[in-house]
Amino acid sequence: MIKSIFAILLLGFFVFFINFPIITHDKLLSAVFGGFFLGAGVGLVVKNGGISDGTELMAVVLGKKLSVTVGNVILFLNILIFISASFFLGIDKALYSILAYFSAYKTMDFIIYGIEEYNNVIIISDKNQEIKNMIIHEFKKGVTVYKTYGGFTGLEQESLSCVVTRLEMIKLKKLIFDIDEGAFVIVHPISQATGGIITKHIKA
Repeated sequence: MIKSIFAILLLGFFVFFINFPIITHDKLLSAVFGGFFLGAGVGLVVKNGGISDGTELMAVVLGKKLSVTVGNVILFLNILIFISASFFLGIDKALYSILAYFSAYKTMDFIIYGIEEYNNVIIISDKNQEIKNMIIHEFKKGVTVYKTYGGFTGLEQESLSCVVTRLEMIKLKKLIFDIDEGAFVIVHPISQATGGIITKHIKA
């Protein structure tokens, strides 16, 4: 709460008492880079446990309840505001504002969650043991094993689940299909992953 009050007061101080020079009159540049710096500032505030306005407070609360990123919630809320404002300010200004906040929300998510985007990978294969050993010993990742049943066949089988970054996904899929070309692979994007051995190598 103290951090939030401090952030709101500091924002008001800079906006009303400090005159910043106009760097460019180009509306497109202003929207893109203005959104970038806005997102960086808001991202730093939220990452350190504060908020700077009511929209961010709603975004933090809804983000936890709906399991979506803060940036996505803020973007959605502001788009609703801009659609309403377009009737009074004109469609051009509303579109530039949406562009600015799209730039802001991508920057905000980068600041809050980092550059790595995680994927939950579910693998079903007749060669699960080989794939599991590959993920643990070669790919240096943890694996969760689930007992599942085929809906059509009714046969019991194992499903493997692991979490990797978006950049690791391509390599992992190649290694899986090198072992079993017919493996069934499902990829779910996830907003956050912490703990375990997601980012740690297994000691030899």
